[in-house]
Amino acid sequence: MGIIINLDVVMAQRKKGLTELAGEVDITLANLSILKNNKAKAIRLTTLSAICKALNCQPGDILQYVEDKEETETN
Repeated sequence: MGIIINLDVVMAQRKKGLTELAGEVDITLANLSILKNNKAKAIRLTTLSAICKALNCQPGDILQYVEDKEETETN
């Protein structure tokens, strides 16, 4: 996948734990862990907005586009 979720990096920079952030964003620990470990296939914009508000950051601080090697080689 071409999108990398850097939630763990931003959480570490802000010194926020998983449990604390889950409570502020009103998301389950399991779902937040999926996001944090870059296993998510999708994220709701309302969830992204709540995470950005809780971490005082921009969506671009959390989401990063990286071109897939397979896509580059076939083009």
